[in-house]
Amino acid sequence: MHELFDFVIKWYETHLNYGTITLLMAIESSFIPFPSEIVIPPAAYLAHSGQMKLSLIVLFSTIGCLIGALVNYVLSYTLGRKIIYALANTKWARLFLISQEKIENAEKFFIKNGNVSTLIGRLVPAVRQLISIPAGLAKMSMKNFLLYTAIGSGLWNIILALLSYFLIDKWEVYYKEISWGFVVLAIGFIGFLIFKALKKSKERKAIA
Repeated sequence: MHELFDFVIKWYETHLNYGTITLLMAIESSFIPFPSEIVIPPAAYLAHSGQMKLSLIVLFSTIGCLIGALVNYVLSYTLGRKIIYALANTKWARLFLISQEKIENAEKFFIKNGNVSTLIGRLVPAVRQLISIPAGLAKMSMKNFLLYTAIGSGLWNIILALLSYFLIDKWEVYYKEISWGFVVLAIGFIGFLIFKALKKSKERKAIA
């Protein structure tokens, strides 16, 4: 297990670049739950050591967010409310921590705040991944959707990148330990998804 962790950490340190930042943030911004805190802080460390540029980290992470959000938007826009809500009740949706209740909450947030909710929602942890879905269901203008999403995502990424960059001195000495923490967090998060899906499946079988 120790060798596996070392391998993952080494891969993370050597493969984290603008391309992988874009890809990982696209995943984070889509319907797949993946925390941005696993991507931007390590990238900020590389910027602090001169291996990357903080401005480009923000740029490419925002591009990734736009790509992921666009996936949710297009799917919702194309499939419509009936199919989206039906999909939200499937076991695959539960695997990704998506439920009808969460979609309903995101839609209520969108209705309450209007189109600007795609900007505000990107700054709200419980809403940010799903706010693109009600935007698509409401047939929001793609031009406005991309504009508000870019601003909201950009603000989130700037805040996270700057905090990580300027607090580097506090944890630079412990970077390897923190890298381990990121790996453990990611693996634990995936394990939690699998555990929750299996638990839900057992509960449904027990009821049946």
